[in-house]
Amino acid sequence: MSEPAPESRRAMWPLYAAGFTTAFGAHSIAANLGAHAGDAVTSLLVLGGLLALYDGAEIVLKPVFGSLADRIGARPVMLGGLVAFAAASAAYVAADSPGWLWAARLGQGAAASAFSPAASALLARLNPAAKHGRAFGSYGFYKSIGYTLGPLLGGLLVWAGGLRLVFATLTVLGAAVAVWALLAVPVVPPLPRSRQTVLDLARRLADPAFLGPTAALAGATAALSVGVGFLPVAGRAAGLGPVATGAAVSVLAACAALVQPRAGRALDDGRLTTRSGLTTGLAITAAGLAAATLPGLIGVLSGAALIGVGTGLITPLGFAALAASTPPARLGQTMGAAELGRELGDAGGPLLVAAVASTAGLASGFAALAVLLAAGAALALTRSRATTGG
Repeated sequence: MSEPAPESRRAMWPLYAAGFTTAFGAHSIAANLGAHAGDAVTSLLVLGGLLALYDGAEIVLKPVFGSLADRIGARPVMLGGLVAFAAASAAYVAADSPGWLWAARLGQGAAASAFSPAASALLARLNPAAKHGRAFGSYGFYKSIGYTLGPLLGGLLVWAGGLRLVFATLTVLGAAVAVWALLAVPVVPPLPRSRQTVLDLARRLADPAFLGPTAALAGATAALSVGVGFLPVAGRAAGLGPVATGAAVSVLAACAALVQPRAGRALDDGRLTTRSGLTTGLAITAAGLAAATLPGLIGVLSGAALIGVGTGLITPLGFAALAASTPPARLGQTMGAAELGRELGDAGGPLLVAAVASTAGLASGFAALAVLLAAGAALALTRSRATTGG
């Protein structure tokens, strides 16, 4: 199998950097708002609103910007999103007031809604189908690094210069990635598209080729969000200190980051199929949630590792499957809709676990999501056997 041309490899790095930027931007701020936002956070309700702004903007706008990327080209949408991200970050650096903090977070979320699905569409357009697994695996790796480093580096920046220094860093990061992408990412003109009615769109989004991978991605994101949010709670309840609970989240993120490129290569090399990989990933993730119900450090660490491996397996395979089943002229729309599914999983997973845990305990909350994901894996396996006649 031939290696990609050097020009193609150079064009990938700004796209990976865009993935890192949205992840780092989300978590570096979110992890420090509650303790270091000063007068801007006056209650838990206000904190919840500030945290929801970023994701809320993504839920509403990602499908919109994905469709715009198909219409005018993914490159200008990505560049515009990165510039807007830098501008929104700079606004808080300049103003440093509670009102501008709300505006900056909303602007950052809206900007990420533009450059995130556009970068995914460019990954698919700039790589042949035989390389999609590697491309999305590497993209997921650098995005996971952003999620991992966000709280750590964000905390260090806050310690060194307050919340404004974090926003200043994001201003420089967004602007630098935009310039890098302008210089390195080639122009990819939009493709001619046949007219699409609302009914045509509904049929395409209801197709199992879209619903299956998107549901798996939503389930993986739900489990990841639950692991990051609730495993430390389980650790504290078991008497573990902050070092042990922090290590659990690091194990989860590290496993997810390390597995994604390997899963992508296995897909491209024919050692793994999307259906078997997604089914296995859902099963491993469900096993991780089940392991999290075990008491003490064993439950926390084994749950973190298995959730990380399972979600790391699902993410690149899900996006590669979507790219393979989508007409090239509609890639932006598909990626935007799939990202919406992931955001819904990101919100729905913690809500489900919290609702069950409030009446039956946290272990029952983990178990409820584990059953849901295991059912998805069983359904995918049943459909696979029916298709092959096995």
